[in-house]
Amino acid sequence: MAEEVQGQTAEESESSESSEATIAVHWREEGYYPPPPKFIGQANASDPAIITRFAEENFPECFREYADLLSWDEYWHTTLDTSNAPFWKWFTGGKLNASYNCVDRHLAKHKNKAALIWVPEPEDAAHVVITYQELYRQVNEFAAVLQAAGVKAGDRITLHMPMVPELPVTMLACARLGAIHSQVFGGFSGAACGHRIADSTSKILITMDSYYRSGAVQDHKVKADEAVEAARKEGTEVEQVLVWRRFPGQYSSETPMVEGRDFFVDELLADHRGAVVTPVSMPAEAPLFLMYTSGTTGRPKGCQHSTGGYLSYVAGTSKFYQDIHPDDTYWCMADIGWITGHSYIVYGPLSLGTTSVIYEGTPNYPDAGRPWRIAERLGVNIFHTSPTAIRMLRKVGPDEPAKYDFHFKHMTTVGEPIEPEVYRWFYNSVGKGEAVIVDTYWQTETGGFIGTGLPALNPMKPGSCGPAALGIYFDIKDEGGQSIPKGSGKAGNICVRNPWPGVFETIWGQPDRFVSTYFAKYNRNPDSKDWHDWPYFAGDGAVQTEDGYYRILGRVDDVINVAGHRLGTKEIESSALAVEEVAEAAAVPVIDDVRGRAVEMYVSLKPGIEASPEIEAKIKLAIETDIGKIARPKNIWIVPDMPKTRSGKIMRRVIAATSNFADVGDITTLANPEIVEQIRHQVQNAKHARGEVPRELTEAEEAEIKSFGAE
Repeated sequence: MAEEVQGQTAEESESSESSEATIAVHWREEGYYPPPPKFIGQANASDPAIITRFAEENFPECFREYADLLSWDEYWHTTLDTSNAPFWKWFTGGKLNASYNCVDRHLAKHKNKAALIWVPEPEDAAHVVITYQELYRQVNEFAAVLQAAGVKAGDRITLHMPMVPELPVTMLACARLGAIHSQVFGGFSGAACGHRIADSTSKILITMDSYYRSGAVQDHKVKADEAVEAARKEGTEVEQVLVWRRFPGQYSSETPMVEGRDFFVDELLADHRGAVVTPVSMPAEAPLFLMYTSGTTGRPKGCQHSTGGYLSYVAGTSKFYQDIHPDDTYWCMADIGWITGHSYIVYGPLSLGTTSVIYEGTPNYPDAGRPWRIAERLGVNIFHTSPTAIRMLRKVGPDEPAKYDFHFKHMTTVGEPIEPEVYRWFYNSVGKGEAVIVDTYWQTETGGFIGTGLPALNPMKPGSCGPAALGIYFDIKDEGGQSIPKGSGKAGNICVRNPWPGVFETIWGQPDRFVSTYFAKYNRNPDSKDWHDWPYFAGDGAVQTEDGYYRILGRVDDVINVAGHRLGTKEIESSALAVEEVAEAAAVPVIDDVRGRAVEMYVSLKPGIEASPEIEAKIKLAIETDIGKIARPKNIWIVPDMPKTRSGKIMRRVIAATSNFADVGDITTLANPEIVEQIRHQVQNAKHARGEVPRELTEAEEAEIKSFGAE
């Protein structure tokens, strides 16, 4: 033990000489998966010349290629305006309407084609097919309702809606009028919605009375009353609450409607049947929507996305990276309440005139075969989902995809890095060895993909998002701002050296926070109007391998510093997931007075497998073999399930708090809050029995633990 401590001290000393941004990288290199010739033959981007067209010497004019996918009312005179750096303006002087681009312009060729196919959660319920002609009718009629309510360009409208077709209709109706929509994830509490209403000073809230979740009808209207009250406490009075009904003519909430404030949308629509509302021609830089990032403390961040730049970027990335053609049936199994759903369920696919599938419920209801039955029935050929969902489906139904006759040409992953072992299951079992996988890196703030490969031109590599996206120029920097060269084996902070059309314009009402959070770190001249002086700081750790591909290591704040070695949680979790019996894994820090921090692993096993010391030993060996003894977990906790958000993401802050005997915070929005007490009882009783109860945490340590892996 003395030798081990002495060795760690030496390692810590060695590490301290390098930058704090340097994260230890031990992830082994993976092989390549080439795209099938059949895919290359039909791909939108199969000519390598596209890479040359987006080379840095052609920036920013290269992004005209994306903008030219849209219909413009007036052409722009300046592609990139840097006069108020870093508040970039794209396609200045141009005018367009997002609703027109997603609906009206497709009527001439595709009016009878399905724009949206809605799949209700109850499997015996009929699918709802909305053609482009029908979408045009619904969007216009609801825009007329909003117009009658006094809505005009620039107004902020808050939406708190589940995964129903009325949600994209509402978004597009707002966009038709030039109003700024702010959709709050349906699983969030009424209070969370109220905070966002207050921040944007919305006067209208649009909601739904109920929706299905895991086989049960959820009362959603009750959250509207909570939201209105929360907003009132912050000084914003909601004047109208417009309520869509899940079942026509039937109110499915136990919450009373408030006289003079609450109105049923179907009753309002009766006065506007057949209405046609002229799309408002908006400046390219006019805000299209706000998307709030879901921090745990402090004022929420409303990311403001533009109309022209954002719509151009999601159209271009949908065409070239997701390979969407008008005759494809495309399914992004995500929620429109997140940026993924905005960009790659609504605005990207519809701007290209394709068919976009929307599913109301949970992926494994009533069983793990549900996604594959939907794909088979609808003939889905492009499938887009998160590593979280993939891990869950691998856990509960690893053999289910083989039972159904569906065939994807293309699969996208989004939201976090996908571990190589999970990637292989996705490729072999879901893609059946026939589909390309586009692993993407991006954020709410970026609007669309910024790290990913062109599927017909860049071979796939598990564990890597691939190269930078077209027109994106990455730079991995250390804390001092020095670039870390590719192939060095060293990781640092990933930055984007240049603006791009999808990047958000500002944080609503907080311009100083926008600059300080995303641009100030590596800016050396605050007065500069040269974009070269304003690299975008993403807040993630990454490494670039010799082949130019990037591996994202997770949030810089979520790195675990063990004896001076900064270990990326994704690497540790990936090693655990390579153990055959493991379905899910989460690495969290525990305060350790000798090493500073130690790693604790939480894992859940595949169905039918019992916890055992042998499995713990296999996990420990896998981590030591892949990374080294420095990453050896202090404890491995095999738990029945992980605490998860409604979108299926593991809440690492909750289990980190459990390991450190800290307050787990608010867990009311979890999908399975009951599991928290089970885990707490299991882990903390075992620690008490071993004499591992830690000392009282300092205020700084408690803040660190509470923010670890925060949503």
